[in-house]
Amino acid sequence: MTSRFLLCLCGAISVLASAPAGPWDTFNYSPKSRTVYPTAVKEIHGGVKNAEALVSTGTATLTGNGSWVALDFGIEVGGLVSLNFGKVFSGSSIALSFTESPVFISPLTSDDSSYPSANMSYDGVLHVPAPLPTGIWTQPAAMLRGGYRFLTIVLTSDEPVAISNVSCAISFAPHFSNLRDYSGYFYASDPVFHDKDFLTKLWYAGAYTVQTNTVPLNTGREVPFVQSPGWLNNATLGVAGPIIVDGAKRDRAVWPGDMGIAVPTQFVSTNDLLPTRNALSTMFAAINPLTGALPESGPPLSQQGSDTYHAWTLIGTHNYYLYSGDSAWLQTVWANYTKAVAFLEGKVDSSGLMNVTGLRDWARLGGGGHNAEGNALLYQVLVTAADLATHMNASQLASAWSTNATALKSRYNEVFWLPSAGMYRDNDTTTLCPQDANSMAVLFNLTMSSKQASSVSKGLTRNWNDLGPVVPELPDTISPFISGLELQAHFASGNDERAMDLLRREWGYILYTNLSVQSTLLEGFTANGSLYYRSYRGYNYDPSYTSHAHGWSSGPTSALTYYVLGLTVTSPQGHNWSVAPHTSGLSAAEGGFTTSLGWFGVKWSLQKRTFTLNIDVPEGTSGTVTLPFAGRVKVNGKVTLVGKGDSLQLGGGKHSVSLSG
Repeated sequence: MTSRFLLCLCGAISVLASAPAGPWDTFNYSPKSRTVYPTAVKEIHGGVKNAEALVSTGTATLTGNGSWVALDFGIEVGGLVSLNFGKVFSGSSIALSFTESPVFISPLTSDDSSYPSANMSYDGVLHVPAPLPTGIWTQPAAMLRGGYRFLTIVLTSDEPVAISNVSCAISFAPHFSNLRDYSGYFYASDPVFHDKDFLTKLWYAGAYTVQTNTVPLNTGREVPFVQSPGWLNNATLGVAGPIIVDGAKRDRAVWPGDMGIAVPTQFVSTNDLLPTRNALSTMFAAINPLTGALPESGPPLSQQGSDTYHAWTLIGTHNYYLYSGDSAWLQTVWANYTKAVAFLEGKVDSSGLMNVTGLRDWARLGGGGHNAEGNALLYQVLVTAADLATHMNASQLASAWSTNATALKSRYNEVFWLPSAGMYRDNDTTTLCPQDANSMAVLFNLTMSSKQASSVSKGLTRNWNDLGPVVPELPDTISPFISGLELQAHFASGNDERAMDLLRREWGYILYTNLSVQSTLLEGFTANGSLYYRSYRGYNYDPSYTSHAHGWSSGPTSALTYYVLGLTVTSPQGHNWSVAPHTSGLSAAEGGFTTSLGWFGVKWSLQKRTFTLNIDVPEGTSGTVTLPFAGRVKVNGKVTLVGKGDSLQLGGGKHSVSLSG
C-alpha cells in the first residue's frame, strides 16, 4: 500500500491509503481521469454527419434544424460539459439535454432535477445561443449537471454546426486527484447469479454511487426552485466542503437518514470521512438553540419537523466517531449533541414510548404517535449515545442513557410485538407490520431472542415479489434504502441465504435493468419495476425525477464487507475489531478497508468442511474471530478446538486460521 495524502484539519489527521491492487480493480466504475469522454453514440436523428467522430478525435457536423445526436458516457458522470465549435455561422445555435436513464433521452428536455412535473419536462434544455464562439465552449458553472449518463446535442438553427472534443469535467469528489484510488476493496464470485462477478460489481457500484454524492460546497440545487424550464446547482450546502449529499442529480442536499446507509459505504470503500464530518457539522450548526431540534435536511432545503431524521443525525455522529476516532470534533459538537438527545427523550410520554410529532420521514405513511420505527431509532440513539458518553468520560450520562435504552427495549416489545404475525406492528393501534421498523428492530438488537429475530426475518419475506420487498408502509414501492436495512437484518439474524436472495432480487434488478445507468444505484422503483417511484407521494407522477445515483441505495456495499467478508470495527478507528464471516453459499471472499491505524484485511475460502482464513490487521489492535462452524482449529500453526458460537481472541498483525469440521 502507498499513502495517498494527509488531511490535517482542526487537529484531526485522517490518513487515506490505497487498497491492494488486484483483479477487483477491473470492476471499479470510477473514471481513470477527472475529464471523461463519451464512449458511444446512442442515437442519431436527422442530419448528423460523422457522428462516430464524437467518441474519437474527429469532428461531427449537424445540419437541419432539429437534428440531434445522443452520446453515451458509459457510466454515471457529473460536472461541466466542454466541446469545441469548429465551423459555425452567425445564426448557428445548439441546445444540450441530459439524462441518467436512456428512457428519457430527448432533444426537447432533460430528465427533471429541479422539481417533479407530470409532463416530465420541468428542467428543459441548456440553450447555447447564437452567435456561437469558435473554439472551446464550457457549460456555465451554475448550470452544472450533477448526474447523467447520456448527453444529447441538438441543432436549434437552420445553419449547421461542426462539433468536436466533447467532454465532461467531473465535479464530484473534488478532493480526489485519482477517483479510483480506493482504500478498501471486496472480491467474490457468485455461484448463483447469471453474472458471476455480480457481488464485486455491486460493491463497487455502491462505492461509486457515494463518490458521485460527494460534492463541492457551492453546487447545491437552488431553492426556491428555478422557474421552468431550467435548473441551477450553485447553492451553498453547509458550513464547509466537500460534503456528502443524497444524490448526484438531486436533491443535492444533506439528508441524515440517507447517510445512515451511505456513510458505512464511504468508510469501507474510500474512508473519505471529511465530507461526512462537514455534513454533520452543518446539521449541528442549524440546531434550534431553545428546543434542541435538528433540521431534517441541510441547506438550502433546510426542512424542519422530522423526529426520525433528527435521530439519524445522532446515529450518524456515532458512526463518524466509530470510523474516525475524531475526539476533537466530537468535543466541539458535544453540547449540541446532548441537547439533541434530550429533545427526543423529552417526547417520551407516560407510555414509556416516544410520541412522534415531527412527522417528516423517508416518505413512509403513518409515522406519527407511538410509532415503532421512530422508537426503534430512539433506541439506537440511546445505545450509541451511551457509548459516546463513555468516550467523553461523561459517566452519568452514559449510565442514564443506557438505563433508558433498556427500559425502552422492554416497552417496545410489550407494545409493538404482534404474536399472530411474529413481527412488530407499526403503532399501538394497527396490525400493519412495516418493513422499516422490523428491519431496524433486528439490526439494532431490539429483539429479545435469536428466535424472535428469525421470526421477523421470515415475516419480512411476506412482502417480497420477484424484484424485492414491496413496502407495506408505502404501497407499490420498493425502497432500496429500507431494503438495505432489511438486508443487514437477515444477515444479523443468521439468515444468510435469505439475505443473498434479497440482494440478488432487488439489486440484481437495479444494476442490470436497461432502465438504469448500470453503474450507480437507483433511488427506488415501483412494485413492477417502473421508475414511477413515489409518484403519489411527492414526485407528481414524474418518473424522470427519480435519482439513479442515490447513496441510500448502497447498503450491499457495507453489508458484503461487514457480513460476507465478516470484518467490522468495534471501537474507534479499529483499535478493536471483529471477524465473523458469513459464508452465504460462497466458496471464497476477500477484501478489507483502511482506518487511520492502517490496513484491515480478510481473505477466506471454504472447500467442503475445510475453512481457511487469513487476517491482516494493524499491530497494537485486538479482535474477536468467530468461525462459521465448530471443529478443529489451527491458529498460526497451533491447534485448538472451538465449539459452535465460540470465539478466538487475537492481537494485531497477520494470522492464518484453518478449521476442519
